[in-house]
Amino acid sequence: MLSGSKNSFKLKQDIHEPQLCIPEVHEMNKKARQLSLKCLSGEYIHEEAIHVRKSVTCRDEVVYINGTLYCTNLRTSFIPHQAPEIENYQCQILNTNNDVALPCIERIVAVSSVAKPKVLTAHSTLKFIPEGLLIYCKDFRIMRFHFNDSGLEPQALRITMAIVQAHQDFGRMAHYENAALQDVQNGQVRGKMQKEFPTIFFNSSLDWESELRRTGASNWRVSPINERFDMSTSLPKYLTVPSRLLDTELKRTFAHFSEGRIPRLCWHHPCGSDLLRVAGFQPDTDPEKEDVRTVEVMMLANHSQCVIVDTMDNMPNLLDLQLSYLKLRALCVNDIYLTVSDEKWFSTLESTRWLDYVRSCLKKASEVSSLLVDRCRSVVLQESDDRDLNCLVASLVQVMLDPHSRTLSGFQSLVQKEWVAAGHPFQQRINLLKEADKEESPVFLLFLDCMWQLLQQFPTAFEFTEAYLIALHDSTYVPFFCTFLFNNQWEQGRRNQHKSLSQTYTPVNGWRDFITEQHLLKGMYPTAIQEESTYPPSIWEWSLHYSHQQQAQFKNPVYVSCSNHAVLNNYTILHTTDKVGICAPTVSSLAEELKLLQEKMSHEFTTRNHTQTGCSSRKQRVPSCHPTEKSGRTCQK
Repeated sequence: MLSGSKNSFKLKQDIHEPQLCIPEVHEMNKKARQLSLKCLSGEYIHEEAIHVRKSVTCRDEVVYINGTLYCTNLRTSFIPHQAPEIENYQCQILNTNNDVALPCIERIVAVSSVAKPKVLTAHSTLKFIPEGLLIYCKDFRIMRFHFNDSGLEPQALRITMAIVQAHQDFGRMAHYENAALQDVQNGQVRGKMQKEFPTIFFNSSLDWESELRRTGASNWRVSPINERFDMSTSLPKYLTVPSRLLDTELKRTFAHFSEGRIPRLCWHHPCGSDLLRVAGFQPDTDPEKEDVRTVEVMMLANHSQCVIVDTMDNMPNLLDLQLSYLKLRALCVNDIYLTVSDEKWFSTLESTRWLDYVRSCLKKASEVSSLLVDRCRSVVLQESDDRDLNCLVASLVQVMLDPHSRTLSGFQSLVQKEWVAAGHPFQQRINLLKEADKEESPVFLLFLDCMWQLLQQFPTAFEFTEAYLIALHDSTYVPFFCTFLFNNQWEQGRRNQHKSLSQTYTPVNGWRDFITEQHLLKGMYPTAIQEESTYPPSIWEWSLHYSHQQQAQFKNPVYVSCSNHAVLNNYTILHTTDKVGICAPTVSSLAEELKLLQEKMSHEFTTRNHTQTGCSSRKQRVPSCHPTEKSGRTCQK
């Protein structure tokens, strides 16, 4: 476009007929076919632009990669002209370096040397042809593309329009589920994958029973009382309850708790103490004496007394957490509208209060760990809905006290148990579809940041690395996997349209699986039929979206297996053949160590600033975090 032209362009234009991604075997050579976009089932290309340059920063240097930029109905994808790992493009659903799912896009900015950068929407009007394109992603990535200025301006406009329009009309989440599911089945990738990090999904009673055996919780049992989600739709199918209680006694207690989330076991400590979680009591219920006795048995859990910890006390609420996250994101992304000078960066970070919230979570988890280990008290975590902060604190406590949770397989199983199966509302908190803006809050990101702080303080105690935590965070914004798509197991079961087994009900036998004649002719028994049922892939199938080289960075090379020394935070559990001895020196809160680390960082920065500028150094205000009395109240017989 010539300078001074008065032409303007309307972004909302008719899109041409969808270009199906069908490889032309006889017209393309083998290398070209391998480097072309591999479309998923139901995916089609809206537009493509060749000779596009993608800029990446490597060691403070900007590197340009030539390739082709695609826009489909599900994602934007950049295929380099010289792909070093061609085989990875053939087996991955999503390439994490070059692909962005449409729901993951936060905003799109067109860049030109003759005009100011413009944030684009489907109804925007451009008065210039973009020379570059910035795609801001919800996972803190910024994709930068530059268009060739040698007569290729029309394709720059077309690809920009296509991406903006596709982002506006990316449709329902079911499109992503079906695309990933059919692609994995047709390619038979799941059967060939090496499951290096086996994960327990806690979908069956056997999974929960194996967890009881692993922790040695002999006074607990797995109850199928919620197997058909009759008691609570937000709870998992199977609940861990005291062995002395019958299911008939349990049924009367669901009505007295918010959303029917009754007390249940999270984890059993070797010294005999238990960690439980529960929702708040219903204010309008009037329990009978028998119901009160049952609730008391559930919360005491075979102990003479327990400590009820309010996880909302001195902790951020969802709104404060979201506001802090938005400030943190603006600071970290450092977009074209916000420039923070180096000397103000730390003070701006402190003003977000994000580190304050991280410290509060670590302090709360450290206090609960002290109750379980030092005082051998059973702890009941109570939250109004038992679906946010309870997930976070229960997970941190188990990471601090259980070495199995610090392994790759154990940590993934922990996320499945305390977040996915426990009913954390990922759909509202992540809000990929922008349907629940008022309920959006990064609780899971706060947990991952707490894990990062622990990893920095105890680098040899974890089998995984910082790269793994970043990959897990980024995966929460990938809609091709089922792990973080649903709010609970009940919703996931309803959305599963590939039922291979139905059930019938009779007054005598109750619910029984209905096996068809075709299943019997195939020699398939119920267990085999259930294995045949198809679900979208889980996020833990890393080979579907991360290369082998990237997965190799997940494992910590300095990890030391803690078979004898099991507890972080100056606690040591000595496992002997006949008993467990606890050596607890001075209780040092992880939150206090985080405070000292931040003060040290602030001191080093102010000292450097004083040396360089000659001005009197200003010590940053670091919020105090003093040890307080254990928050909670005691419940005893």
